[in-house]
Amino acid sequence: MNEEELLEFYGLEPDDIHREPIRELLKQEIENRKSEDNEVLRLLCIMLFCIGNVEDTTLIWQAKRKNQDTGSYIDVQLLCGAGYEQTLIYLENMDREQAHEELLYLRQCEPYDFVDFSKAEWVSDYKQYYSV
Repeated sequence: MNEEELLEFYGLEPDDIHREPIRELLKQEIENRKSEDNEVLRLLCIMLFCIGNVEDTTLIWQAKRKNQDTGSYIDVQLLCGAGYEQTLIYLENMDREQAHEELLYLRQCEPYDFVDFSKAEWVSDYKQYYSV
């Protein structure tokens, strides 16, 4: 699926019932080493951000860490669809190296990227970007 098809099928703010299919599509995009267009990857991350399940932060982190381009292309704020504090608490309670790395990264970004963080503002900006 391309971005237009994804937006038409799921919408930018999908219902929670679409979470698993979106997660599966994102996993496929992460594993697709031939893909040079990161638009679909980014859109799937935005959709999960909008759904706001804290457990999706680690999958979005994997997408962000796919390569150097995705590292800068996928906004750090997308890791915190459930909220910044809730995401930190979730990661602190995980006993995995990936969670520890993500937690350190978020704490480093806090003074720059999470001052007055508002999920609603980010969603509004994405709606403008995608003209929805």
